[in-house]
Amino acid sequence: MADTAILEFEGKKIELPIVTGSEGEKALDISKLRANTGLITLDSGYMNTGACKSSITFLNGEEGILRYRGYPIDELAEKSTFLETAYLLIFGELPTSEQYADFKENITRHTMIHEDMRRFFDGFPKDAHPMAILSSAISVLSTFYQDTHDPQDEEAVRISIYRLIAKIPTIAAYAFKKSIGHPFVYPDNSLRYCSNFLHMMFSVPTEKYEVDPVLAKALDLLLILHADHEQNCSTSTMRIVGSSQANLFASTASGISALWGPLHGGANQAVIEMLRRIKDEGGDVSKFINMAKDKSSNFRLSGFGHRVYKNFDPRAKLIKKACDDVLEKTGKSNPLLDIAEEIEEIVLKDSYFVERKLYPNVDFYSGIIYSAIGIPVNMFTGMFTIGRLPGWIAQWTEMMKDPTLKIGRPRQVYTGENERHYVSMGER
Repeated sequence: MADTAILEFEGKKIELPIVTGSEGEKALDISKLRANTGLITLDSGYMNTGACKSSITFLNGEEGILRYRGYPIDELAEKSTFLETAYLLIFGELPTSEQYADFKENITRHTMIHEDMRRFFDGFPKDAHPMAILSSAISVLSTFYQDTHDPQDEEAVRISIYRLIAKIPTIAAYAFKKSIGHPFVYPDNSLRYCSNFLHMMFSVPTEKYEVDPVLAKALDLLLILHADHEQNCSTSTMRIVGSSQANLFASTASGISALWGPLHGGANQAVIEMLRRIKDEGGDVSKFINMAKDKSSNFRLSGFGHRVYKNFDPRAKLIKKACDDVLEKTGKSNPLLDIAEEIEEIVLKDSYFVERKLYPNVDFYSGIIYSAIGIPVNMFTGMFTIGRLPGWIAQWTEMMKDPTLKIGRPRQVYTGENERHYVSMGER
């Protein structure tokens, strides 16, 4: 099989090398295209452009496959923990018991934030969006740890990794406490990662709070399922910012800002808002199903279909089971879940949606789980951030070790005015 492709342009033939990935996917190497032809490629949204080689996450949207470092997502969801999965993503292999104990210990010992930084939250208005606080606070972390900015210093990077993974739940919980006027709760290092987060979110000084293990387990699962997803918008943002040699804190803050966008990290919030609208307008699911199929309507079903997955989202069925467990444990009657289940049942049988392969995705049930746990809607994207952090770190560190790394600098096709000359104001 040929390992090059031929491009013909202006009577010349140019050979373009074909690069083959470990799962058989093929790419044209166009790195010398402009130098040899003067041409660039135009690819809005980078739908057909590979910006890097990566050994972290394999995603096959046509077959519904998601693997971290070769491990199927369903195996990790069943057998692993979020911190173990984080170690796998960042360092490339599942840890030994000694490696995991050391990793966990280092994260546990970095959960507190500096007391001066606690006062940083006083400067935000009460209704500040948690993502604005998260992005700002992560940038501020860099001012407290200025000795760990060098992306080529492996020990400095390792300490920054511990600090980020340890402190982001604390920062997120403080953002929530700020919004409701409650006192901040210090981390409790006797608790596991997700239990500690729930403790900081929901405990108050006036009474004892016991973390429900079912809720902590469901949250751990959600974080695993969100931990990485290949070269999405926020990951690509973090990579391109990091390519300038920006430190890990600054690069992470950029990823958070990208994730904040409603077309990226806000999808599970959109699901809850859709379900609430259906409930508030009488709960007639069939009415909204028909609206979704009507081309003249601007209504769309949130939580169905995916830009990458063309058959089914392998994470969705795992979350569905967790959703059932959480609602059973909390004993909450949730009309939104009833509406969600009715929508799912109809959509999976309706030829309109089946032919278009609009299956439930990871966002469809995750918002309901967060709501059942007690996490407010405006915190959903913040939860996504906590889960995605290990993937961002893994992608950033992989890029920094790439000997071929160049600063990101896309080209453009200029469509503006041709050369023209300045005219004084009186003559315009």
